[in-house]
Amino acid sequence: MSHLVLHTDGGSRGNPGPAAIGVVIEVEKDGQTELIGEIGETIGVASNNVAEYRAIIRGLEEAERLGASSVTCLLDSLLVVEQLNGNYRVKSEDMKPLHARVNELRQHFALVPFQHVRREGNQEADRLVNEALDGRRRPGFTLVAAD
Repeated sequence: MSHLVLHTDGGSRGNPGPAAIGVVIEVEKDGQTELIGEIGETIGVASNNVAEYRAIIRGLEEAERLGASSVTCLLDSLLVVEQLNGNYRVKSEDMKPLHARVNELRQHFALVPFQHVRREGNQEADRLVNEALDGRRRPGFTLVAAD
């Protein structure tokens, strides 16, 4: 598997509060993307920003397990995108180790761009967050069967 696209989202009900992550994993072939799997998991009590980082980490770990050589990460947190692209400093002590873990994971791939998308462009990952928080999802990677 060469290039994967990850749509990631993290959220909490309360800030901090009960939190969850959502990851949509697509494979890119010939300029088109095809859904291959998704993750929706609770992560305990966390802030929204910590949940955003945890979603990226979980997605990159799964991409590595799937054998991706490069990964594009799409997320709707402009703060996290700017931090990962080196444009903003990470000030929060809670987020510093998570930021370091993402940077460690990105070394396993030839290329890992982080791109901001509007909330409307990240609805499936957001759906997974809410399903996990509502107890409507089993944790773990769910393979989506191809037609």
